[in-house]
Amino acid sequence: MGFTRDFLVAVAENFEFEGDILDVREYGSGRINDTFLVTLKSGKQERAILQRINEKVFAHPEQVVSNMRTVTDHIRERLRHEQGRGWEVPGIFPAKNGKDYFLDQGNSFWRAMSFINASTYDKIKNIGQAREVGYGLGRFHNLISDLKTDRLFDTLEGFHVTPRYLHAFDRAVEAKEINEGSSEIRYCLQFVNTRRKWASVLEDAKEQKRLCLRPIHGDPKFDNIMFDEAGLAIGMIDLDTVKPGLVQYDIGDCLRSCCNSAGEETVDLDAVHFRTDVCRAVLQGYIPVASSFLDKSDYEFIYDSARLIAFELGLRFLTDHLAGNKYFKVKKKDDNLLRALIQFKLTESIESRESDIRSIIEDLKT
Repeated sequence: MGFTRDFLVAVAENFEFEGDILDVREYGSGRINDTFLVTLKSGKQERAILQRINEKVFAHPEQVVSNMRTVTDHIRERLRHEQGRGWEVPGIFPAKNGKDYFLDQGNSFWRAMSFINASTYDKIKNIGQAREVGYGLGRFHNLISDLKTDRLFDTLEGFHVTPRYLHAFDRAVEAKEINEGSSEIRYCLQFVNTRRKWASVLEDAKEQKRLCLRPIHGDPKFDNIMFDEAGLAIGMIDLDTVKPGLVQYDIGDCLRSCCNSAGEETVDLDAVHFRTDVCRAVLQGYIPVASSFLDKSDYEFIYDSARLIAFELGLRFLTDHLAGNKYFKVKKKDDNLLRALIQFKLTESIESRESDIRSIIEDLKT
């Protein structure tokens, strides 16, 4: 990233932390934003999160922060009137300029948030944990289900609109002038082309009024679910992608993330399989909490959402690989190609288990 400790401390000093700043160091493994852990000497909190928002991804970062403020305030108000299991919501530290963000001399966009003392994981450990993931996403959706979508900015216009990603993919292929390429590239090109007509399935349903816009998380991967020491889901992080959308995007992405038996970064493509037992557990946790706002059509498109989001993410990785790795962070030039292959193999596995997945959904919704 190239940031010195002195520079990071100087940035952090522009926020209203409760305590003196002892240290600032790199934290986490996010692919988009630059994230740092702030250690404080005194006050109510000993740690906080400092983050530089990637403006190549989020063209209007002030809208990202506004959405986070709107959603977290709404959830806190809902929690004031609810009984039962607790739910953690990240707080926003205001900057000393009176705003919820700070611009450095290079015009980079920074924000600071409270640190939640909880655990996140890269891979599902057991079926009970999968059920908790479903509960966590369902609880989040339930808490924001009555938030009017017109109160949220569309911070990523076209996000999860798969036909747009297809168009970007076609431009990347044309610019690269790909004819044959490696066996991996040939496989990917054929894979995408055989699924073109189906890729608009959720957007078509939205146009037909069978699915409606709601507030969504936008990136409900397994590693964005927080767990307490007892293994219970207690919150969701990474709220940058909160926006109006289809809940199917979230459900599909959650299933895609949780049910891949080999994980997100495997190098063994033969190990990539969609686990239907994990799928059942996630939906067992999700549906009872979300049933108050889901309707018949929402259930009908859950299978399509899992298949589509895996395909879409693979398409995005492949496009970025062809375009020179401009969006997702990489360590080696072929990282995004491997990521694309993983998601395409997962899509194939989902397709081979369609009848089982649909049966699970039918059993749980009644």
